[in-house]
Amino acid sequence: MDESLPCSGRSIFAVLVGASQLLGLTAVVLTGVWMGKYHGGYAWDGSAQEFNLHPLCMVLGLVFLHGDAILVYRVFRNEAKRNIKILHGIIHLLALIISIVGFVAVFDFHKAAKIPDMYSLHSWCGMITMVLFCVQWVMGLLFFLFPVASSQLRAVYLPVHIFCGLLLLVMAVGSSLLGITEKLLFSIMPTYSLFPAEGVLANVLGIVLVCFGAVLGYLITKEDYRRPPNPEEEALSVHFKTLTEGGTPATP
Repeated sequence: MDESLPCSGRSIFAVLVGASQLLGLTAVVLTGVWMGKYHGGYAWDGSAQEFNLHPLCMVLGLVFLHGDAILVYRVFRNEAKRNIKILHGIIHLLALIISIVGFVAVFDFHKAAKIPDMYSLHSWCGMITMVLFCVQWVMGLLFFLFPVASSQLRAVYLPVHIFCGLLLLVMAVGSSLLGITEKLLFSIMPTYSLFPAEGVLANVLGIVLVCFGAVLGYLITKEDYRRPPNPEEEALSVHFKTLTEGGTPATP
């Protein structure tokens, strides 16, 4: 953590980061309990138990791990930027793989049960989020981790990349809320208004997801928690630009 923050600021930051992790893990656990206890557990055989992997993988991948991948730039704000880029990319790759498993699970289940695909608002929002997440990961790979674009293009795209990362987190949480509601209406619609245990658990899950997104959004957007400029890294960047693009380094 940056020592330039006052002691109270460092304490608040630590509490918020801890709260975000507690909320994220709680969301994953609640999803696992919901699908495990109330819907028969997990399998990979085209049955309803295979579908149960879908919400678990989406909450774990597109919400929790995606949020943590963004958060590494705040938590490890004084580490070497190259190392943070690698960690950011690896966590996003893991989130992408887990999310793909979740997508395959739901389409497998629909195919086996002869259920139509892509007709609900949840499925539309989820597919848009997943496609944009893939595009965001590839663009980040090409622009920042293994850059093929010029430094000028990278500078122009960086704010877009940051904004899209936060936007995708909001979209993932929103798609999850739509999915929770859809699953409850399919499963317990006649008794939902009577506050059954499953309905209460799923509602709590939705609130936890919203809180996770809110805490992450605050940590990501608060200026005091941004990665501070590193003169040594900036100097290396200038010299790298000179070597690769023929630019002239600025005079100190």
